[in-house]
Amino acid sequence: MSSPPFPPFPARSNAFHQYVDCKNWIGGRWQDASTGRSQPVHNPRHDRALGLVPLSGAADVEAAAAAARAALPGWRDTPLKERAQVLYRLKALIERDLDELGWLVAHENGKTFEEGKGSVLKGVECLEFGASIPNMAAGSGLDVSRGIKCELSYEPLGVVAGITPFNFPFMVPLWMIPQALVAGNTFILKPSERVPYGSMKLASLLDEAGLPPGVFNVVHGAQAAVEGIVDHPAIKAVGFVGSTRVARLLYARGSALGKSMLCLGGAKNHLLVVPDADLELTATTLAASAFGCAGQRCMAASVMIAVGDVQPIIDATVAITRKIRLGLDMGPVISRAAVERITRYIGEAEARGAKVLVDGRGAAVDGEPGYWFGPTLLDHVTPDMPAGCEEIFGPVLSIIRVRTLDEALAIENQSPYGNAAAIFTQSGATARYCLERFEAGMCGVNVGVPVPREPFAFGGWNDSKFGVGDLTGWDGYRFWTRPRKVTSRWAQQRDMTWMS
Repeated sequence: MSSPPFPPFPARSNAFHQYVDCKNWIGGRWQDASTGRSQPVHNPRHDRALGLVPLSGAADVEAAAAAARAALPGWRDTPLKERAQVLYRLKALIERDLDELGWLVAHENGKTFEEGKGSVLKGVECLEFGASIPNMAAGSGLDVSRGIKCELSYEPLGVVAGITPFNFPFMVPLWMIPQALVAGNTFILKPSERVPYGSMKLASLLDEAGLPPGVFNVVHGAQAAVEGIVDHPAIKAVGFVGSTRVARLLYARGSALGKSMLCLGGAKNHLLVVPDADLELTATTLAASAFGCAGQRCMAASVMIAVGDVQPIIDATVAITRKIRLGLDMGPVISRAAVERITRYIGEAEARGAKVLVDGRGAAVDGEPGYWFGPTLLDHVTPDMPAGCEEIFGPVLSIIRVRTLDEALAIENQSPYGNAAAIFTQSGATARYCLERFEAGMCGVNVGVPVPREPFAFGGWNDSKFGVGDLTGWDGYRFWTRPRKVTSRWAQQRDMTWMS
C-alpha cells in the first residue's frame, strides 16, 4: 500500500457520526486541492456535515492526469489476466467491508442501510463482469486469403475519466472502473461533491488490492473540475452519468475536442398498466419502483399510465404507499433544494387539476431533522403537466389515465427521454405489442425497475443517452478500448490477388 488507508466509517446505525475531511487521491497519495476551497458534505437524515470535500480546479486535474500518464506504460504492459487479479482482490475486500460500506452510503446519500448495502452488491456484480473480461477479450483472427491473416485486438485508449452522480456513490463508479482498468487504461474519477466518501473508500480498497500508484485517481470538485477533465488533452475518453442538460453539454464539448464521450442523462419512465395485470404483483411493484431509494434513481417509475379500468390496482397501490414508513422503509432526499423542487411540482400539478391521493409534503421523522419528503401519488395528471413530462427525481408517482393501449404508447413515445418503460399484463401478445413499440432502451414486462443485469449493458435511448454504445457490460469494455486490426503475410504467393 502506497499511502495510509482511508479511516473506517464508524456508524452501524442511523445515529449521526461525524467523519473525516476528504482529500484528492493522486498518484497513490492523499492530497489537498490546490484551490484551498471546500464545502460541507451533509448527511441528508440529519442536515449535519460529515466533513468537508475539496473543490478542485484545473491544476488538480493536471496533477491527476500527470500521475495517470506516468502510470500508463507499466499498467498497459501488465498482462490482461494480471490486471484482472486486482479486481478479484477488490471484490474480496468489498465483501469483507460490506456492512461498513452499506452504512457509509446510507449516511452520505440518505438511503436506508439495506438500499445502501444492495447498491454496493450491485457494484460487486459489475466487478465480477470486469474480472471475467480476459475470458472474452481474446480478439479474433482469420485467414482471409492464401498466406494472408487478419487479426483483431482491443487496445487501451490511455488516460480516461468518469464523472458520477450523487444517487449511487459506490455502484455507478463501478459501472466504469472495472472495464476501463482491465482494458489497460489509467483512470480519473470525479464523484459528485455531495457524496465523495464512497470514492475515497474505493481508492483506499484499490490501493489495498495492489493497484499501482497513479492507475486510479480521484479528483473532487464541481463545475471547474468537470470542465478541467473534459478539456484536458491527455484524457482520451469520458463517461458521465447525471442530468440530461449536463450530459448534452459535456457530450458536445468533449466530442468537439475529439474525445470518446458516453454521457447518460435523465429519464421519465412510464409503466403501462392494463386491466388484466396481476393486482398484487403490479401494485407492489409500482410502489417499490417509484419510492425505492426515495425515487432518486434514473430507473424509477415516475409515470403510471392507467389503461382502461384499473381502479382496483390504483387503490391497492395507494394502500401500499400509505404503509411505507419514512425513515425505515424510505430515506430522505439528497438536499433541501430537492425538497423545495419536488414540492413545486406537486403544487403545480394540484393547481392544474391533479388529485393528490397520497401527500408526502411536510413529512418528518422524529429526531432526524433532515431532508424528508414522503411518498406521493398524483392522479389525473395530464402529459402536458410538468409532473407528467419532466424528471422530478423524487418519490412521486404520477398517474395518467387513458382509454386505449395505443394512447398510452403515444404518450410514452412522445417523451424526449428514452431510458426505461414497462408493461404490466398477463397477456404475452399485449406485452410483445408494447415491447415492439416502446421508445426506450431498457424495457420490462411486469418488472418495475428493468435494469439489465450483467453481462447485459445499461443504457437508454434519445435524450437519456448521448454517445454510442452502453456504459456497462461488453459495450463498456469496447467504449474504453480501440480496436487494432493487423493484416500479415510471411511468404510470397504465386496466385496473388489485387488485394495482396
